[in-house]
Amino acid sequence: MKCPYCQHDNDKVVDTRAGEEGFVVRRRRLCCHCNKRFTTYERVETISVKVRKRDGVRVPFDREKIRNGLERACWKRPVSDAQISGLIAEVESEIDAMFTTEVDSHFIGEIVMGLLRELDQVAYVRFASVYLQFQDAKDFSNAIRPMLDDPNGETLISPHRPH
Repeated sequence: MKCPYCQHDNDKVVDTRAGEEGFVVRRRRLCCHCNKRFTTYERVETISVKVRKRDGVRVPFDREKIRNGLERACWKRPVSDAQISGLIAEVESEIDAMFTTEVDSHFIGEIVMGLLRELDQVAYVRFASVYLQFQDAKDFSNAIRPMLDDPNGETLISPHRPH
């Protein structure tokens, strides 16, 4: 493995841990040339599923696109990197279980929104506003209404909140 700092390929593994419920191996490495540490991740390579976008274009599935969207939605929210990684692993698992060659981007977005709604409602609304291309306050209201009306879920807005 080449060191990201000095580009030499002589390193040693100083720590190995399982992550994402055993689907990923995280390795801390020490460069023998510059003595800097860096982390690598190892995961099983699966058959590459193509994602069919709204405009009909097909692109390879890219978990980093999901991660970027989730990190933006969860910015300054009490959601850990481990929770985001777990959510991505659940999305990948569902896609692998249901599709072999191609999946609609709409289906991926629906899975992400469903899992994110359970994890953090504010992050869910943020993600939905970009994914569903909200145009005005009515779109936000329509997304929030089911959560406010759900007697079993937490509400975003407390009716007793001081103004």
